[in-house]
Amino acid sequence: MRHCHECGAKLVDKECNGEGLIPYCEHCDTFRFPIFSTAISTVVLNRDKNRVLLIQQYNRPDYILVAGYIDKGENAEETLIREVKEEVGLEVVSSEYMRTLYFEPSNTLMLNYICVVDSEDLSNVSSEVDKAVWFNLEEAAAAIKKNSLAETFLLSVIKKLS
Repeated sequence: MRHCHECGAKLVDKECNGEGLIPYCEHCDTFRFPIFSTAISTVVLNRDKNRVLLIQQYNRPDYILVAGYIDKGENAEETLIREVKEEVGLEVVSSEYMRTLYFEPSNTLMLNYICVVDSEDLSNVSSEVDKAVWFNLEEAAAAIKKNSLAETFLLSVIKKLS
């Protein structure tokens, strides 16, 4: 960040009470800490935890995890429940936080969860999703987009389940 998001003035680095050099706006007299988006990503499991739901979106051939940005005023768990319902029409019956990773291309901190849903019924998948498919754990590992955060998250969940 080189300019203040409030007034547009050029930021300078300034020591901030033991935090190190932090971008500072002399015009606003305010430190400007990094701003980034926050989103959830979830490995969606069936009740038996032996099948994973992967989706395709935006006319891309890659299988990915259900994910979405956290709305203002919403917590990550609410986002998880909303996104699963919106994208694939399923109800989350349980969830567990796993880990976070930063996704540089979109300047997003991804909060990853495992969730279990109420059924495997895909009759209410939204138009936001091109395709939704249940895979067994091995098939999911093979199908997920390679060298992606989704693959990293999924493989860590499969290891945990094994």
